[in-house]
Amino acid sequence: MPLKVGLTGGIGSGKSVVARIFENLGVPVYYADQAAKDLYTKDPELKKSVIEHFGEESYVEGELNKKYISSIVFSSPEKLELLNSLVHPATIKDAERWLSAQTTPYALKEAALIFESGSHRDLDMVIGVFAPAYLRIKRVMARDNIPEEEIRKRMNNQIEDRIKMKLCDFMITNDEKKLLIPQVLAIHEKILSLPPSSSLPL
Repeated sequence: MPLKVGLTGGIGSGKSVVARIFENLGVPVYYADQAAKDLYTKDPELKKSVIEHFGEESYVEGELNKKYISSIVFSSPEKLELLNSLVHPATIKDAERWLSAQTTPYALKEAALIFESGSHRDLDMVIGVFAPAYLRIKRVMARDNIPEEEIRKRMNNQIEDRIKMKLCDFMITNDEKKLLIPQVLAIHEKILSLPPSSSLPL
């Protein structure tokens, strides 16, 4: 079984960009956010639970009504916590199955809420991607075309970045000043030098 390595960072930190660099090095990556989106449709139990708690309007023609769900959960911490309590167990289970099937020395699980969801307990180590808040907001505004206030709401639902980075075993700085590839290569070599199934204390 490969080493199971988490890759996390706040919204707009650029963790997906970092994940693609690892993929270019031959490291398989499980994208938890995309997997969760798929599970909302493909996992019958999850779909049933979402409808039970958020109503029939949660789905339109069998697909998750993202606009409807977002309007509820990003204005209510309690509703967001409820939604996460439904989707996180399904995603953690799916990721565990996927990670166990990989045959490389290590595999990555890319997810924004690795610590918030408790899934770090099932990983051998975690890599954090850090970017200053102003840069994260600028990136998300450009990428998603949503107002700053909405982005800050989402950021407030995640562990503060500097605290999150202290929980990680490795940190990559993505501030458009430090080059990403050398940082990724250094961590890649370090992980490859570890014995199989070893883990760093979290």
